[in-house]
Amino acid sequence: MMSGSDRLPGGPSWLRRLFGGQSPKPRVPDGKRVYAIGDVHGRRDLLEELVDRLQAHAAQADAAQNVLILLGDYVDRGKDSKGVIDDLLDLDLPGWQTVFLRGNHDQAILDFLNDAQLYRAWRSYGAAETLLSYGVTPPRFENDAVIAKARDEFAQKLPPRHLEFISNLKYLHIEGDYLFVHAGVRPGIPFEQQAVEDMLGIRDDFLQSQRSFGKVVVHGHTPSENPVRRANRIGIDTGAYATGRLTAAILEGDNCTFAATGEPVRLSA
Repeated sequence: MMSGSDRLPGGPSWLRRLFGGQSPKPRVPDGKRVYAIGDVHGRRDLLEELVDRLQAHAAQADAAQNVLILLGDYVDRGKDSKGVIDDLLDLDLPGWQTVFLRGNHDQAILDFLNDAQLYRAWRSYGAAETLLSYGVTPPRFENDAVIAKARDEFAQKLPPRHLEFISNLKYLHIEGDYLFVHAGVRPGIPFEQQAVEDMLGIRDDFLQSQRSFGKVVVHGHTPSENPVRRANRIGIDTGAYATGRLTAAILEGDNCTFAATGEPVRLSA
């Protein structure tokens, strides 16, 4: 007699191998099509191009609900951080659901506003470009008063709706069998217990893990030449600010395809 652990589905292992049993492919909910865009980093031009491409793609196929998810890092490094946030606030996508997640670079703006001296850390990864996009001259000297003056000018020139947008960015979002987050998650920790520092900045412990996270994690934060697709994660940061290639994952049913600036959008997996 079969033991409880040997009854199908799920056991025994030799029977699954004999009949080719496999884990089901991850899916988004029926009737939804999800578009997830990686790190924009001040490249307003690429954001506008890619959103236009995704809208054209959506117009070619029916879906009860199109969902646009941006994975954070809207600012720094590229030349038009302010323009990127303007565009996101002014997106005209009737009938679409939009989800904006928080990246570590977006968090850096809030940190700088709270403590001017954190500029010393922020300036090494794109602060100057962001300040310039808002009409603020970056501090030129290692002087607390000069840095504080730049912070105060930035606080004055940052539109209230921009501050509200950045302050209300989410850390994660779930659609079906996928979890969307900026950097990744700590293996072995439930989603609701993930530390903010990990969701915004984790790398090796997440990227090198081969274990299931419970859902396929779609993330940015760590750039690569091409999208990275693993059984447990999908990485879509293709270094847009430097490469000119802003990438999106397109998820529908159990299909996953990719679109990028400068490339045609494919309609099927």
